[in-house]
Amino acid sequence: MNIWYEAALHDGNPIIVYLHGSAEHRTAPHRLEIVKVLSDGGFHVSSVDYRGFGDSTGKLMEEGLTSDTICVYEWTKARSGTTPVCLWGHSLGTGVTTNAAKVLEGEGFPVDTIILEAPFTNIWVASINYPLLKIYQKLPGFLSTVMYALRKEEPVYLDENVKFLSSPLLIIHGEDDETVSLEFGKKLYEISHNAYRNKERVKMVIFPPGFQHNFLCKSSTLLKTMRDFLSQQWA
Repeated sequence: MNIWYEAALHDGNPIIVYLHGSAEHRTAPHRLEIVKVLSDGGFHVSSVDYRGFGDSTGKLMEEGLTSDTICVYEWTKARSGTTPVCLWGHSLGTGVTTNAAKVLEGEGFPVDTIILEAPFTNIWVASINYPLLKIYQKLPGFLSTVMYALRKEEPVYLDENVKFLSSPLLIIHGEDDETVSLEFGKKLYEISHNAYRNKERVKMVIFPPGFQHNFLCKSSTLLKTMRDFLSQQWA
């Protein structure tokens, strides 16, 4: 089984390492759906669970998420031959993706391609604007409590991470996303586009209403969007 799987990784079909959002695990229905859509579309997909998610052991910590992602990427890359490997992050997974990509860039091994689906700008903004937390924002001391909790760990700043990247970067976002507002995706695109020397490496595609936060996989144009971007960058 392992021999077949490793052989398939360098058959020329693009490879995606998929990093999901904050809730549930890799077998949540909408995550299985995106994996199926991509697999049926000719992509190899490695969907992983973070520490403490699903059947993965360990404690959830940002440093561990970054190192685990780098490990998965490097393992895949070592077995991919000349086949490109893409890091795809969804929602809070976009923070994990850019953290790992920044480290690899600093080591002189930029990621082949980065796809950020429904990204935020930084973890502070994401937390304060998360729909459930908005209910509590008027409570005395709420904002200071959240800020203190976030500062106990190294926070995730996508808006800073992207300034250190050179990999082809595709940002996709649904117009009617009520979990991570489209404005954050637009802002991150603006920051990325301004920071990149090669402006052609950065692109944003906005999907029309109907797909919300978790269901861009239902769009009939998702695969074409992917193929067009990758063929342009990997030509």
